[in-house]
Amino acid sequence: MAAPRIVVLAGGVGGSRFVLGVRGALRARGIADTAAALTVVVNTGDDLWLSGVRLQPDVDSITYALAGVNDTERGWGREGDTERVNAEVQAWGSGWPWFTLGDLDLGTHLARTGWLRDGLTPAQVLERMAGRWPLGARLLPMTDAEVDTQVVVDGGTTMHFQEWWTRHRATLAPERFENPGMDAAVPAPGVVEAIAEADVVLVAPSNPVVSIGPILAVPGVRDALATTVAPVVGVSPIIGGRVVRGMADVCLAAIGVETSAAAVARHYGARSAGGVLDAWLLAEEDAAAAEEVAGAGIRPLVAPLWMTDAARSAALAEAALGAAGV
Repeated sequence: MAAPRIVVLAGGVGGSRFVLGVRGALRARGIADTAAALTVVVNTGDDLWLSGVRLQPDVDSITYALAGVNDTERGWGREGDTERVNAEVQAWGSGWPWFTLGDLDLGTHLARTGWLRDGLTPAQVLERMAGRWPLGARLLPMTDAEVDTQVVVDGGTTMHFQEWWTRHRATLAPERFENPGMDAAVPAPGVVEAIAEADVVLVAPSNPVVSIGPILAVPGVRDALATTVAPVVGVSPIIGGRVVRGMADVCLAAIGVETSAAAVARHYGARSAGGVLDAWLLAEEDAAAAEEVAGAGIRPLVAPLWMTDAARSAALAEAALGAAGV
């Protein structure tokens, strides 16, 4: 049997764990060349310039996770990293004192920045980065354009998403999220083609607003999802009425969406009604919401969603693939 062609839209820690689960599910099926089967379209709305180097937090989190070198306790950065260079940079008054970069992580940013200065696109840089480790997946940025997420907080002050998220821990009430330049952006090479040729498209249990939202906002991505023959299956980032990690509830409230599995499903919408989903995986704790999801034109499926270890992450991914019939 040929390996299914899988596209995952992902960002953040939840996205990293889910992508690992998809790769694990493919390996459990006996598929050795998972890189030929699995394409991950990664959010780049979190990206920023800092101290003259280009940071891509979601790209790096997923890359490090697939390479097995990520810091699983913090959820970001490299395992066993040190912060000597970061301390020296901040001693010079550069960077952000509340935004820590590990030395190994800085090595990644320096390499990326050098390649960008040499004229490579972000997609070409990511392809070069992926050659260092056997990731078992093809990674694509959502776009080559710089569309960094800005947060307009109560009172009209605008700041980069990373400042709002890391420095202020999402305590400043957001009025809205913006991605300047998004209207002129286009999907990175390979993104639309991967969606068109997929056997299934999976929406990872990532932050719906600032991880999945920017991917869907890239002009052309929604059209690709609307026209692909592949079923689109989403996994709820809400379990038992609560976010699993981070401050996604604050983000959802800012766009008028309740923190519930059914509300997030409605936010994405049914493909049959101009949205993006055909099916939606709900946690066992939210099984009572299945009828509400079905009423929105989205096929509900109930499964264990906690990704507490590799086996559970693979089981969740297998359930998502099963929901698509692949």
